[in-house]
Amino acid sequence: MKNEEIAARFSEIADMLDILGEDTFRVLSYQRAARQLESLTENVEDLVRAGRVDQIPGIGAALAEKITEYVTTGRITYHEELRAKFPPGVLDLLKVRGLGPKKVKILWQQLGITDLDTLKAAAEKHLLRRVKGFGEKTEENLVRAIELVKEGQARAFLVDAARVVDAITEGMKASKTVERIEAAGSFRRMRETVGDVDILAVAKNRAAAGAAFERLPGVVEVLASGETKVVIRLAYHDYEGSPRTIQVDLRILDPDSWGAGLQYFTGSKDHNIRLRTMAERRGVKMNEYGAFRDEKRIAGETEESMYSCLDLAWIPPEMREDQGEIDLAATNRLPKLVELSDIRGDFHVHTDATDGTEPLEAMVDAARHRGYSFVGISDHSVSATVAGGMTADQALARRDRVRALNRNSKGFTVLLGTECDILDGGEMDYPDEVLKELDFVIASVHSRFTLPREAQTARLVAAAENPNVDILGHPTTRQIGWRGPIELDLDAVFKACARAGTAIEMDADPRRMDLNSPQARAAKNAGCTLSVDTDSHASANLTWMRFGVGTARRAWLTPADVLNTWPLEKIREFVR
Repeated sequence: MKNEEIAARFSEIADMLDILGEDTFRVLSYQRAARQLESLTENVEDLVRAGRVDQIPGIGAALAEKITEYVTTGRITYHEELRAKFPPGVLDLLKVRGLGPKKVKILWQQLGITDLDTLKAAAEKHLLRRVKGFGEKTEENLVRAIELVKEGQARAFLVDAARVVDAITEGMKASKTVERIEAAGSFRRMRETVGDVDILAVAKNRAAAGAAFERLPGVVEVLASGETKVVIRLAYHDYEGSPRTIQVDLRILDPDSWGAGLQYFTGSKDHNIRLRTMAERRGVKMNEYGAFRDEKRIAGETEESMYSCLDLAWIPPEMREDQGEIDLAATNRLPKLVELSDIRGDFHVHTDATDGTEPLEAMVDAARHRGYSFVGISDHSVSATVAGGMTADQALARRDRVRALNRNSKGFTVLLGTECDILDGGEMDYPDEVLKELDFVIASVHSRFTLPREAQTARLVAAAENPNVDILGHPTTRQIGWRGPIELDLDAVFKACARAGTAIEMDADPRRMDLNSPQARAAKNAGCTLSVDTDSHASANLTWMRFGVGTARRAWLTPADVLNTWPLEKIREFVR
């Protein structure tokens, strides 16, 4: 956590220096230092204790001193001094797509805009177009971009909710005050963003469990404290390093009500209403305490009992949205959903050859240690200039390096691929003769996001139909809280992928989640094969597969639907 916290502060220092017009070299040095800390595999606190901070690449004496200051005091004086020069909301403007430090400086110093609300008001009143560099179209785009930022701030990314849940469950188990503990709510259903976190527990001493919950690290406020329910507001840093808070509710249940509570607080509102309606027709009352007939409890200790008392099979949490799952459970036709243990590899992995932070060998080792049988290396093609895209010659030059890795590996294969940009008309960034030389090709859109729907659809259809393209990467390009999806006829794209035998990606990057679960389910129904990938830019990102699989389960996907659950021989046949 300290690595990410310091990286976030260095990034913010870089932004503030840029807004203030300070020397570009100083700005870049803080940006580089932030990236190094984000990709650091060692705990920076250990490095401080060992006196080895200056051994981090790109960290000089001045930066090492600030890292040490934060580890020992929890603050960076220089960061606070810079912060004091800005109105509180100015830095939030940098979260808005289309606004960099230079434009933020103009908005602040020329128009007195100091937060998202004043920016939105100015855009809606058409005040921005009076300033050089801001036009009518810019105003329209900013209003939508502000809405996206606020959407992202209102809910936590799934990856951040998972870290909060893991920390709480570990902390409560360490307190030895609970006998059972598990997360419920939208997190257990693997929603891509989470509002509040629901935690359920069984405890012999409820007062002791509640007190331990209130004392957890990061608690900034106790909102309610009772025998059966405690509500706190918890501070945390999101996966990008920004400080956030989230409400966490702890409900302490009787052992006899554990399954009932877990079912009640996991299912969506519609799912639960449907179950209660079914129960009422049978003369059964169903709530968070159990299922009762004439005041006699007939179910509640387990989730399975709550469903079986209605003659239903147990329904996986991710499916509990009242989208037809109850009818399937009534006739024992529920699909056997894909599980994390089914995943044999990850196709979408970047290295420091483009915009990743770690070398090829490190990413390969990390994938091997996850128990995978293969990993696909898919660095960017040349047109992805912001990501430091590789020329065709550079991409092919790594074949010998990959072959050497494969010669020295038993039971593990490195596949050399590319994430190749789809150009305006659907042409690929590399020529066909280059694509043919690679083990696989992911085709993705990284530019021209505002093309009209018809042109954008034709662009993706052409890529899907290219015989050298194997996977269509993050198809809608949306980024939660940052950028909306491109205008696209997804049904047409799905039909093209199914017809051409091109897999379509479910990108598990927490900000992307693209395809999302309804779209992935539609792709499956259209006959598409899907690939669940992490779009990793550091070895730690490989753990995002957990959330990609969760989204796949929400889409009702089975192992047969997911390309990277297949044996490598079958994958090679698919690619051919």
